[in-house]
Amino acid sequence: MALTPLSEALELILATAVEEPEREVVALEAAANRFCAEAIRADRAVPPADNSAMDGYAVASHDVPGVLPLSQRVPAGQVPAPLENGTAARIFTGAEIPEGADSVILQEEAQVLAEGVKLPAAIAGQHIRRQGDDIQPGDLLVAAGQRMKPQDIGLLASVGIDAVKVFRPLTVAVLTTGDELREPGSGDLNSGQIYNSNRFSLGAQIGALGMTVLDLGNIPDDAERIGEALEHAAAEADCVVTAGGVSVGEEDHVRGQIESRGSLNLWKLAIKPGKPLAFGEVCGTPIFGLPGNPVSAFITFALVAKPWLIARQGGRETSVLRFPVQAAFSLSRPGAREEFLRVQLLGEGIAMRAHLARSQSSGVLSSLSEADGVAVIAPGTTVAEGDWLEVMPLSAL
Repeated sequence: MALTPLSEALELILATAVEEPEREVVALEAAANRFCAEAIRADRAVPPADNSAMDGYAVASHDVPGVLPLSQRVPAGQVPAPLENGTAARIFTGAEIPEGADSVILQEEAQVLAEGVKLPAAIAGQHIRRQGDDIQPGDLLVAAGQRMKPQDIGLLASVGIDAVKVFRPLTVAVLTTGDELREPGSGDLNSGQIYNSNRFSLGAQIGALGMTVLDLGNIPDDAERIGEALEHAAAEADCVVTAGGVSVGEEDHVRGQIESRGSLNLWKLAIKPGKPLAFGEVCGTPIFGLPGNPVSAFITFALVAKPWLIARQGGRETSVLRFPVQAAFSLSRPGAREEFLRVQLLGEGIAMRAHLARSQSSGVLSSLSEADGVAVIAPGTTVAEGDWLEVMPLSAL
């Protein structure tokens, strides 16, 4: 079977994410990292009235410079009286501007005297936050399908919203396969054994999307037990994600069990790391069979499974930010597959350079922890030091 380029694979996979999850209303304080189910628009202005941007004195600009008597004191939260002609009002940051005042003079520029306050000339509008400067009625605050960040939560609170309609989180079943795997905390390893990192890494990636993880543990390399585990996962979850068992070895049973208990739509990607990837369905539930090498599992989840999960969750953010960085390394031998090289970004501004992480092996998980991003290298491409590369930050993956 020919290798499928990533762009073609994503087009095929995303075309299947057509069903929307159910909607539910949650309190604003529980909405962070959730996907908004409807567009939210403002029904009021922020700020609701002109207010002072500084501590100082509210005046009519035509009355200064000069010495003005103080007619009132206006702290934040108090409704001011109209400004008396020829006077100044002591005002504090966030306080509403009195009617008749059109300027605020900083307290550092004023001199308090026995007969009043000596003030310099002022320009109309200075140090005043105008009504609606931040938000106007009708402004779009959060788009449908947007994953709500902490700043979005604050924005909604600023217009008085205390609950939002969101999509119900998907339930994603995670299971790993392999006789060699042992769980952290289960004791020392015997010869040939390794600790199961994929189960934890994938669970953390799914949890970071605000989705519910159904952890089904590790299944030994037994075809029937793997098939039964896949059917159980399919019955309980909206999607199944596995790690291991999708290559061509005699002990790789996941791919065969997907085909025998459902269908396989995609196998083998033209990327490095991460060639052995299976996508299909078991008992009608979508399934991603990821490779067992931990870096390959992380990268293929981020590049392929994550966009599908976001789209299926009702989200709109299915592409990953890329930005240009100059290479601090060279590659003289072009690869046959699209490569995603782990890089560290060193330097500041235009002097920033992408340095290769200490290992590009798909089994060296520490290289992911030390990397800041992955550099994208097209098939058949060589790299010379100083060439501009596209880099995807790991924080976005």
